[in-house]
Amino acid sequence: MRFAVLGSGSRGNGMVVEVGETLLLIDCGLSVLQVKRRLAGLDKRPEDLSAIVVTHEHSDHVGGVAGLARAYDLPVWATPGTAQAAGLLEVAGCELFDCHAPFSVADIELMPFPVPHDAREPSQLVCGDGQRRLGVLTDVGSLTPHIENCLDACDALVLECNHDTAMLAAGSYPPSLKHRVGGRHGHLSNDQAAELLGRIDTSNLQHLVAAHLSDKNNTPDLAQQALARALGCDSDWIAVADQDRGLAWREVL
Repeated sequence: MRFAVLGSGSRGNGMVVEVGETLLLIDCGLSVLQVKRRLAGLDKRPEDLSAIVVTHEHSDHVGGVAGLARAYDLPVWATPGTAQAAGLLEVAGCELFDCHAPFSVADIELMPFPVPHDAREPSQLVCGDGQRRLGVLTDVGSLTPHIENCLDACDALVLECNHDTAMLAAGSYPPSLKHRVGGRHGHLSNDQAAELLGRIDTSNLQHLVAAHLSDKNNTPDLAQQALARALGCDSDWIAVADQDRGLAWREVL
């Protein structure tokens, strides 16, 4: 199993997971042209994609889904609430999943789980190949015991580090937006992400990727330092998914 990030942040998200002949795109807030260009940087083409799985209906995660699905005849998986809110029920090949039940897309096993976020029926995912597990947790405002149980003992994690609390408080956002971002249905801070790492078994962890960083209320260094303190490792070991450059392939062995 391996994974890569096409882009991560408020201007568009997408990541790919590959197991055997199956290449899964998780979210697509990028244009068809951007997806094509960024996949090419990974030596892949849109024609190589097996399906798209959508976590929630916010435009930075779903804005390019319908166009990509129609252009390349791709099935799209989403919860009923996400599909309805995003207008995906009209897309041919729309498949619904229950965020409390596992399902598979060819060679990739998926365990979705519900998360607190200001969307209709949001979910996040654990992807597996039968032996290794990749946990994906972005766009979540607060931690729950269920989230911790789902992400326990993963072999790789893509983990939201949206903001530094002090930077958000002192920043230029209006109070209502600060409240939304920092609220229990908003986005995880660096400290909350670090707190999660302290609550779960990380002994199998081969890769940790800080994702969905705010370009106004965070820096890669601050995110890396917070996660490194929680793991007791060098900050350079923590990868950061970039908005424009994404993240190159990471093998989960």
